[in-house]
Amino acid sequence: MKPPDFSIAASRRLFWLIFAGTLLLKIVIAAGFPITGDEAFFYQWGVRPAWGYSDHPPMVGWLLAVLHGISDQPIILRSVTVLVTSVIALGLVDALMRILPAEREASAWMAGAVYLALPWSWMFVLVTTDTLLLLFMAVSAWCYVRANACPDRGAGWYTLAGGFVGLAFLSKYFAVLLGMAYAVHILGWRRDRWWAPLLMFAAALPAIAVNVAFNATHGWTNVMFNVFNRNEGGHWNLQTPLTYVAMVGYLFTPWLLWQAGRAPRADGVAPATRRALAVLWLFPILLFAVISLRRTIGLHWVLGFVPLFVAWAALFLDARSLRRSLNGTLLLSAPHLLIVAAVAWAPLSWWQPTRLHDRAVFLRETPVLVEALQRDMPAGATLMARTYNPAAMLAFHHQQYVPVFGVGRHHARQDDQQVNFRDFDGQSLRIFDYNPPDLADFAPYFERVSSQVIEIEGVRFYAVDGTGFRFQPYRDTVLTTIAREFHQVPTWLPLLGSPFCERYGFAECSPGR
Repeated sequence: MKPPDFSIAASRRLFWLIFAGTLLLKIVIAAGFPITGDEAFFYQWGVRPAWGYSDHPPMVGWLLAVLHGISDQPIILRSVTVLVTSVIALGLVDALMRILPAEREASAWMAGAVYLALPWSWMFVLVTTDTLLLLFMAVSAWCYVRANACPDRGAGWYTLAGGFVGLAFLSKYFAVLLGMAYAVHILGWRRDRWWAPLLMFAAALPAIAVNVAFNATHGWTNVMFNVFNRNEGGHWNLQTPLTYVAMVGYLFTPWLLWQAGRAPRADGVAPATRRALAVLWLFPILLFAVISLRRTIGLHWVLGFVPLFVAWAALFLDARSLRRSLNGTLLLSAPHLLIVAAVAWAPLSWWQPTRLHDRAVFLRETPVLVEALQRDMPAGATLMARTYNPAAMLAFHHQQYVPVFGVGRHHARQDDQQVNFRDFDGQSLRIFDYNPPDLADFAPYFERVSSQVIEIEGVRFYAVDGTGFRFQPYRDTVLTTIAREFHQVPTWLPLLGSPFCERYGFAECSPGR
């Protein structure tokens, strides 16, 4: 049997093989995987372009506005996302080839292959706020590595690094952690460039200003969601940090962590470069560990720092060691691929014995459900849903906006920005629900209510028909609760506008309160 070839040429060929294979796999998944609730929710942002939205900064809405103008086919809406990790892998290889000595070029190619083989790289096909966050964070880090290596001041690269952090910030607030890591590295180890954080902040400032201006005039909606509403009920505990540690080990893979942790040295790599990459991935990971003492850290929160970890690990590992990590990563990917295929294409009967059967049917058969909901719908009636996920899914296939009826939760409160329930006064509504409805919950808001059952693939879904919607009782109970729970902006934030509170006359959360 021919022994493995760890030469530069062989490593390059393997990288391009993995690159092509994972890109093709992502295209297949993007074309065949059903649209998810979060994707459908952000799609509505693209249908109605604005300079800001409810939960997060607006970048994904702007992206989807462009893609919506081309086509609403899933492969088009996901096209940019499909390319993100492939582009990041190219940047990873390029950065390592600039850092590593020429004789270690094979490690650069092999590290790129390892990154592409990670399940969370080739499964990254769904268009969400993470799409452009990961791309802009990676480009910013690439510019920062270039700036750090410059023998002169590197001001141009620092400016670009700051500008792309600003664009990442307009995608999701986690970008702040990368900017903080830059500042920690410079003030801790590159004090001769103390001015660089100020330059990067100035480059990011236009993007920050857009977001601050929108929030100040729209009830600080992003801040209320990310800082206050979603964190209510958080408390110190040991379970979430332990879960976080396990998640990080799973995300970075135990073998790559072990190999990099026990490697004796980074041959031919300047100590300043090692420190820079270590700080860029380790500082955010440790900060997340502190946050995990009070709340659960989502796996997707950490994704933007995975390429930096892989780059850092490659400084210490030769092509042979990285090839062993690649083999383990490919084995790890296999069950993930089976799960993705089962969700997207397996017969729904496969899911029947599980508790996920009803959600699998809803995910795969939403068009059928929408058709059933539209059948015999009262003239002039509006379709609604009890929570944002089904509302978004129904809206995507209904090709009309579907509001949430009721208080909902702290997630996805775009209705508060654009829906006026006063417009439905006296009209008929059809309200979708996963669960059997209690008509007594709806009776105060309608002249008459009734319900019906819609069965699809053995799963029962429900709809409430309300005739003669009564806006005033709804305003005095449901909308008042929403104002109290989600729109009580702290007095220290300058409130220049709050569409929800002004629309319904809630003085306590309006400007001039």
